[in-house]
Amino acid sequence: MADLFDTEGKEPAKGSPRPLADRLRPQRLDQVIGQEQVLGPDAPLGIMLASGSLSSLVLWGPPGVGKTTIARLLADETDLHFVQISAIFTGVPELRKVFETAKIRRANGQGTLLFVDEIHRFNKAQQDGFLPHMEDGTILLVGATTENPSFELNAALLSRAQVLVLKRLDPADLERLAQRAEKELDRALPLTGPAREALLEMADGDGRALLNLIEQVAAWRVDGKLDTDALATRLMRRAAKYDKSGDEHYNLISALHKSVRGSDPDAALYWFARMLTGGEDPRYLARRLTRMAVEDIGLADPQAQAVCLQAWETYERLGSPEGELALGQAVTYLALAPKSNAGYVGFKAAMALARKTGSEPPPKHILNAPTRLMKEQGYGADYAYDHDAEDGFSGQNYFPDGVKRPVLYQPVERGFERELKRRLDYFSKLRSRREQG
Repeated sequence: MADLFDTEGKEPAKGSPRPLADRLRPQRLDQVIGQEQVLGPDAPLGIMLASGSLSSLVLWGPPGVGKTTIARLLADETDLHFVQISAIFTGVPELRKVFETAKIRRANGQGTLLFVDEIHRFNKAQQDGFLPHMEDGTILLVGATTENPSFELNAALLSRAQVLVLKRLDPADLERLAQRAEKELDRALPLTGPAREALLEMADGDGRALLNLIEQVAAWRVDGKLDTDALATRLMRRAAKYDKSGDEHYNLISALHKSVRGSDPDAALYWFARMLTGGEDPRYLARRLTRMAVEDIGLADPQAQAVCLQAWETYERLGSPEGELALGQAVTYLALAPKSNAGYVGFKAAMALARKTGSEPPPKHILNAPTRLMKEQGYGADYAYDHDAEDGFSGQNYFPDGVKRPVLYQPVERGFERELKRRLDYFSKLRSRREQG
């Protein structure tokens, strides 16, 4: 069976080479580094194990944080038979065999913990195939995914499994892992302090990646200690985790948008740079920046939209990387611009009112009357030409006769909208005066 791991399989021959990551694989849950939020005594898994009631799980987190290890150790803790498959290589025939074998095992008195790596790769029908076997106790499912389960997994499956979020390892976690590796290797890494910090940064929160880097460094024959430049020359920095069509994409654009809305140019530039270094299309970012100008700044600074469009055009003319500077300047401008979503809110309210009122016609006095019949019907009657009115404002009603005048646009006391609010208040007073007169 493709990519199927069964604990009844053969162990590696004694003395055969084993990667450092395999040699350091934790043998107990309390040896897992960096996931106290799910493994601690008062955390979900800690409570489940203490009560002797383990439910099906979905482990959601980035690569190299211990998803497979935790699943394997849970099987050990609960005396369940451990079976591992990957959704990438496993089809319906293989799944049937897994379920049939688990049924036989259950009939003989032993349960099965089925660990499904990359579970989000299964389609809806394949995910539905797990449900009856989870419900009758044939398997206890532990799925692992790097993608947001809310988007990638069926609601029926999620209702039968608890989602546990595993976090990327922080520098302190990685340092503990490095010390554990040095103990296993029985020697310290030949690195200066700053070079050691740089090595931890290269792992980008991925414990497996760190151990692979350490294994490379430990194999070098060097005199003395390597500094940061020497390390960078010998090792390539690991690319930051970024999937332009996945959860990370939406997380980072959300971070950029909220940093701009929060008037923090430094954070906005950081997330903008993170997306660019991850390979994001600058045109996508140009489009999103223009949206931010319209949605979160609006008429508080009418120039913001023009700045974005000019930056977008500059990028189209210059390309990368020079044109990206123009987009970066737009990011800074948006972050520091006065903010207002009054236009956005007003537009949404107008759309809601339009849907509610349906086909209500305009009042007759603002309709044109090009024919005698239309004049006889009252079209255009009593229309007040605003330019002939005092102050150039007639104060007439322009809403349908059966619609009470609403307040849709409410400018804020910030930026240029402060001036628009002053004008709106002025016309409101004139309208009230005309109505009373």
